[in-house]
Amino acid sequence: MIYEFEGKTERDAIDKAVAELGLESDQFDVEIIEIQKNSLFKKGYAKIRVHIDREDAPVPQAAATPRESAQTSAEDKEKEQNLLNFIAELINTMGYTAKSEIVAREERKLLIKLSSDDSAILIGKKGKNLDALQLITNVYAGKLGINERIMLDCENYRIRREENLVRLAYTTADQVVTKKTSVLLEPMNPYERRLIHSTLADIHDVDTKSEGEGLYKQVRVLYKGL
Repeated sequence: MIYEFEGKTERDAIDKAVAELGLESDQFDVEIIEIQKNSLFKKGYAKIRVHIDREDAPVPQAAATPRESAQTSAEDKEKEQNLLNFIAELINTMGYTAKSEIVAREERKLLIKLSSDDSAILIGKKGKNLDALQLITNVYAGKLGINERIMLDCENYRIRREENLVRLAYTTADQVVTKKTSVLLEPMNPYERRLIHSTLADIHDVDTKSEGEGLYKQVRVLYKGL
């Protein structure tokens, strides 16, 4: 499914999409249609197109009832423990072992840390194994009635990956401006592509666009004069 949103900035447009669709920003793919920077005669704005997989499409939900206390209820704790047990069994089925624990709770999000002697395998090349484990975990969490989005991390891979991608974005932008050319980056998941787009959104003479089909598309960084 495809939706379009406008905002003062790309971040503002994405925030509007999150609020209206009731999804986390990593549950949909963002295509930047147009960005107009502030000038003397025009106000800046950003227009994006949001692509949502069918299984992530928003559906009507009954109003949530407030919890009796700010603490996690016994029922929620049981669901979360069942989820942690599921993750352990899933990894054990793969032939490996790992300890999983909830390390942070944010609004509509649970961060689960994996600790294992086989962390490199669980993460996989470019984090693809970790992404697959996260997808399966989120499906099972939905069946348990857990409403939060589950984020899996291992050996702080997510943070390290973000830092590397930001450096890659700036290095590529410098190359593109210097040589007045375009560079097609490696395939990335939707979250990683949005990170590249947002990092370079305010860089003069540089534009970005996603290319390809499926979950792992590529970002092209190009000189605006092309």
